[in-house]
Amino acid sequence: MREIMRWCLILFMLVVLRPLLICDVGAAERIKPIRIGALTDSWGPTPGVVGLRDGLKELGYRENQDFVIGVRFTQGNIAALPQAARELVKLGIDILFTSNVAPAKAAQKATNSIPIVFSGAGDPIGLGLIQSFARPGANITGVTDLDLELDSKRLEIFKEMIPGLKRVLFAYDNAEVFSVAQAKIYRDSARHLKIMLTEKAVLTEKEAQVTFDDIRRNEVHGIVVPRSLSFNIPGLAVEATSQKRIPTMFYGPWYVDQGGLASYGPDFYQSGRRAARLVDKILKGTNPREIPVEVNNNIEFVVNLKAATALGIKIAPEALYRATRVIR
Repeated sequence: MREIMRWCLILFMLVVLRPLLICDVGAAERIKPIRIGALTDSWGPTPGVVGLRDGLKELGYRENQDFVIGVRFTQGNIAALPQAARELVKLGIDILFTSNVAPAKAAQKATNSIPIVFSGAGDPIGLGLIQSFARPGANITGVTDLDLELDSKRLEIFKEMIPGLKRVLFAYDNAEVFSVAQAKIYRDSARHLKIMLTEKAVLTEKEAQVTFDDIRRNEVHGIVVPRSLSFNIPGLAVEATSQKRIPTMFYGPWYVDQGGLASYGPDFYQSGRRAARLVDKILKGTNPREIPVEVNNNIEFVVNLKAATALGIKIAPEALYRATRVIR
């Protein structure tokens, strides 16, 4: 199931989003459009990358004539991000665009001269990406979604959805800084909500697999999923929804469309669209350090009623009413 999910996603990206793949950079050298290197820990172009492309088109830029986007993706391997960032820099890109915190940190270490525009980096000050929202400093700016602030609400909504939710699993990569920060917030929130949080800090893909293989429905009432794609933990959580019949709460809707129970988090596509305006300012000569970081306040709450039925769960009506999208 896990490998099928990975290859389905890769195939989707290759077929639907083929113009975004890195091979287009070669064409960029011939026709000299602006070259944007996108770095992600996903399995292909993210919703943020697609939003960036669409946002640039809305501003009047023509793809493959005025700009080209090449993507480096590391398929959940956080350790591969620094090398991928350096490869993009060596290609001579004009702008580095990142999705998620770990790619942004890798880009920051790879160059102090090429403009960096990040998307979806929660707590950019606390994580050392910027000095302030008004004047981010150095060669970086971007769009944050303040996802850390949403973690408490995500757990609260999860409890509202499922009466009797008492024990929740949070498995995460102990070497990924944003996931560690999320663990603390979930820990504090669980205490406030009177939920027993079972933390599983893993260091390898094998440890992550074993963690999910060992969980039992009578021991865990639900799973909250980290933002990071490290070790494909979100994919393992989707499998647990169907195979272990355990409710899952994600940070974004893609995994809900694949069979997860629910998600509560930022609209990553909109983050990319907003980032296009920042790229436009850079192309017109503004230094990134002088471009204020923007905040994406567009939040999506998606519920999969098909998954709920399969799990034998009746979603609390007051929680379902708040959903922005329901999969029936």
